[in-house]
Amino acid sequence: MKINPLNKLINTFLSIAASTKNLGYGMIRISILVIFVWIGGLKFWNYEAEGIVPFVANSPFMSFFYNNDAPDYKQFKLKEGEFDPVKHEWHVANNTYGFSHGLGILIMSIGILTFLGFFNTKIGMAGELLVIIMTIGTLSFLVTTPECWVPDLGSGEHGFPLLSGAGRLVIKDLSIIAGAVVLLSQSAQKILQKHR
Repeated sequence: MKINPLNKLINTFLSIAASTKNLGYGMIRISILVIFVWIGGLKFWNYEAEGIVPFVANSPFMSFFYNNDAPDYKQFKLKEGEFDPVKHEWHVANNTYGFSHGLGILIMSIGILTFLGFFNTKIGMAGELLVIIMTIGTLSFLVTTPECWVPDLGSGEHGFPLLSGAGRLVIKDLSIIAGAVVLLSQSAQKILQKHR
């Protein structure tokens, strides 16, 4: 019986694709490391600390880290790269920079713990659980932060489901949480296999 070359090619492709599962796990682990260490490191720059103020100030879980209540921050917002000494002093007094530095250390640590799952399943699992918890917190900003939605500025296009730049940034965490759940499943399977 003659084998159709197209079917052979498709079967070869499917066999190769099916064998990439472990590569995918590794890519997710490395992606979380890169994203979390990079974003965490940016938390030590003033522009990034100032940029997260609307998210933190409006969050019922994090606003207590700041000294001023929402929406006080609105008159002290800075564009990325902008410097205004009066607004900068408000951010110093608000604990904008101090909180951001602490958050940066936490985010980088979570990324590193997840990466260490290559070498120690239990350490990796701790990182994966923390990624899930953190991304749930980040996704909660869609509910708590008004800046996640296009404002009503007269075009008639505003509010849900029209995500602003801030909202589009937040919604991407759905893919990070999905990756962390996949890694958590892999880690749990490894631990269960050791106990059998």
